Amino acid sequence: MQYKAPRGTQDILPGDSERWQWLERTFREACSVYGYQEIRTPAFESTELFYRGLGEQTEVVTKQMYTFEDQGGRSLTLKPEGTAPAIRAYLEHSLGGQGRVTRLYYITPIFRYERPQAGRYRQAHQTGVELIGSAAPEADVEVMDLTLRWYRTLGIEQLSLKVNSLGMAECRERYRAALLEFARPILSDMKEGERARYERNPLRLLDTKDPNLQQRLLDSPTLEPFLEEDSREHFDRLRALLDALGIRYEVDPRLVRGLDYYTRTVFEVQSDALGAQNSLCGGGRYDNLIEEMGGPPTPATGVAMGMERALLAAAAAGSLPPAEATADVFVVILTPGEAGERLLSELRSAGIRVQSDPDRRSAKSQFRQADKSGAPFAVTLGEDEIARETARVKRMESGEETEVPIAALSAWLLERLQKG
Repeated sequence: MQYKAPRGTQDILPGDSERWQWLERTFREACSVYGYQEIRTPAFESTELFYRGLGEQTEVVTKQMYTFEDQGGRSLTLKPEGTAPAIRAYLEHSLGGQGRVTRLYYITPIFRYERPQAGRYRQAHQTGVELIGSAAPEADVEVMDLTLRWYRTLGIEQLSLKVNSLGMAECRERYRAALLEFARPILSDMKEGERARYERNPLRLLDTKDPNLQQRLLDSPTLEPFLEEDSREHFDRLRALLDALGIRYEVDPRLVRGLDYYTRTVFEVQSDALGAQNSLCGGGRYDNLIEEMGGPPTPATGVAMGMERALLAAAAAGSLPPAEATADVFVVILTPGEAGERLLSELRSAGIRVQSDPDRRSAKSQFRQADKSGAPFAVTLGEDEIARETARVKRMESGEETEVPIAALSAWLLERLQKG
């Protein structure tokens, strides 16, 4: 039987893995500029954490989580997102403090049972940042600015930023009632999934992908008239800051997020390069989550970014880095003694990336491997070279050959590798 990767997962193979490293490296660099520190949390958490943190009636919790019982009878869940685990760790290890703002970032696999499609997998990968301890709209703008800066570092320029305010719980309850009343006459026309949204969280109706329902909801009430004064002032200040920074955005009154913990600011970054499924990432403010998870009242804001989506957008923009050679030098060893191993060790100790054929096959076979490696130099070491204490260096592109003393070989190669 030939085994295959489970549906909704993928193997990241050599050649592709370098591009993932590029994503991770540029993301870490972006976070460093803003003063964020990395946090790593377990692949699975207590199921209760997600029930409490994400909301029992959210689609993620009711339909998408991978939950199991371990040998001790504990209910555990492979993490479907990064924020709740990060906040659990923040509280467990007392990372906050009086008047202190904590900046965290993560790079993690996440697990959701959903229909696989382009850029969406059942095991996916997510980057994210959490800014904890500030209620100011400046914190929201910092997170948005970091997000957009990272995408532009990846060469993704066709970006649109959508923003909205969901207010606080009290005004959302009033809006919820108005939305239920508006949608009640069309309830019988809704599909089963949309009726479930109507019952559980009617705000998610605004996020429907059903074109008929979208049309019916065009005249539905918006949330803005229901916002309390503090939320309205917060949203006004947010927009003023975005304007001051020259960050283009669009207020989308239909923008909601799929998790219950969001308050006030929500946002989404989209890319036209991705076609109909154009969402790159989403985030927003969650001022009540830490208190709901047993901590003191603590405002916070953040964003989660799908890495698969970022790769797709970078590919569409033509900005993926070219595949790099896996070696600087391929050493062709034509002698059975230990001199070849000593040379390999010396070159590697100098920081030179070296490959060789451990089976020491024929010269023709080894040079064929040198070609495939992409190394710019091939170094030949045979009995004649050992007798003269030299090595023969071939520039693979031009075919030019030079004899170099073994004692000077590392320095000779490094000088030319640095020149390119």
